[in-house]
Amino acid sequence: MSPDVDLTVPKPGRHPLRGRLLALDYRLFEVAAERNWPFAEPVLPRLSRSANHGVLWFAAAAAVAASRTPRARRAAARGLASLSLASLTINTLGKRSVRRPRPVLDPVPAVRHLKRQPITTSFPSGHAASAAAFAAGVALESPAWGAVVAPVAFSVAMSRVYTGVHFPSDVLAGAALGIGAAFAVRAMVPTRARTGPPPRPRTEAPALPDGDGLVVVANRASGSVDRVRVLRDELPRAELVECEPDEVKTELEKAAARARALGVCGGDGTVNAAARTAMRHGLPLAVLPGGTLNHFALDLSVEDGRGLARAVREGEAVQVDVGRFTTGDQEGFFLNTLSLGVYPELVRERERWAHRIGGRPAEVLAVLRVLRADRHPMKVELGGSRHPLWLLFVGNCLYHRMGLAPARRTDLADGQLDVRVVHGGRHPAVRLLSAALAGPIARSPAHAEVRVRRLRLTGLTTGTPLAYDGEVTDVVGELAVDKLPKALTVYRPLP
Repeated sequence: MSPDVDLTVPKPGRHPLRGRLLALDYRLFEVAAERNWPFAEPVLPRLSRSANHGVLWFAAAAAVAASRTPRARRAAARGLASLSLASLTINTLGKRSVRRPRPVLDPVPAVRHLKRQPITTSFPSGHAASAAAFAAGVALESPAWGAVVAPVAFSVAMSRVYTGVHFPSDVLAGAALGIGAAFAVRAMVPTRARTGPPPRPRTEAPALPDGDGLVVVANRASGSVDRVRVLRDELPRAELVECEPDEVKTELEKAAARARALGVCGGDGTVNAAARTAMRHGLPLAVLPGGTLNHFALDLSVEDGRGLARAVREGEAVQVDVGRFTTGDQEGFFLNTLSLGVYPELVRERERWAHRIGGRPAEVLAVLRVLRADRHPMKVELGGSRHPLWLLFVGNCLYHRMGLAPARRTDLADGQLDVRVVHGGRHPAVRLLSAALAGPIARSPAHAEVRVRRLRLTGLTTGTPLAYDGEVTDVVGELAVDKLPKALTVYRPLP
């Protein structure tokens, strides 16, 4: 087949079915060329050009991520990852496997022609593959955003037939490949909906249809005004108390004295304080994500005020484990992680600079200052022998997909402590970086991991910094860490 051959009567040759399909494909191309598409002339050619090199989809990903919700950011990232895989497959296999020439432009009105005609082979359509991959990737993470993106993706795919640069079968094959790429990405990196925690152990909690009896304490420093507003709209009779960071603990105690359920909006430290208050008063806890990472809320599948409000209205709740540590006469609790070594120093350095230069720049500066400092690994006695360690991490329940930082838990009531260490030695920056890049940390001889129900550390230098849920304290004497199984009741929307 070549551009100057009349394709209306393809020769059947040894494959009559293939010849009939090609004839049908070209006939559909002619029908599309002859058809008057209302309002398409000023839109589709421009839309087709805007999708060159994925520019349209990178802009769309930026727009989706700009909504600043965790699901939207994940949807944008998944859409781009799916697009990248589809483009890689098209350019390395698709275009080289089937050397199909582009359609003859004679049936297509000149006003539809692109200013620059593509020079690659026709089958399959790379634009259709990218459009379908991006839309499908977004939809697998966020159906709502997928519904927004889908019409644009469909229009881009159709524009390739409208402008005469692809046959209909090219577009269909490209779209199928793009959708397949999105599902392949999901197989490699499951969506949070597929890996969310099981809705167990379910427990009874007050069902508050309009939020009557729910008192929510919000930390103003978390900058989560929009999320709190959504929760207030969903639960109009809920009481909202906004306060400064140094007033959080006091306001939580006041709220617990008059509430049927305690709510909180803030970062890890604020949520930790609310959990302690809820356990002390025997109240269920409603957690609205309001910090930077929001590990606990996201691991509960609570991403915004609507999901949380649904759980509060219906009384849907689960029991979760709480980590506990004691050192000297101090007792503390953690919902996410506890760590010793380099990480607590990073937290302190970050807090030192955050109010001057902002949170993200402070994190970068803290890493540079801590890793450049001349230091020695901490010494810890474990099992009767002394070990040098750069980092000791203890997670409340098993964490998946982690390097130096926790990523995701699929069970918040497994009764386990997830203990991981980076052994001492020369070049701490190299060891810590290798831990971050190693994937499953047990693959490297510099790292180790174990699951236990309790942990006892002795031989620690008094004053060794200890970080837990974003807070930092000092170790005094030995350190004991254990679990309080199913100690906290939290609202959690069912899938």
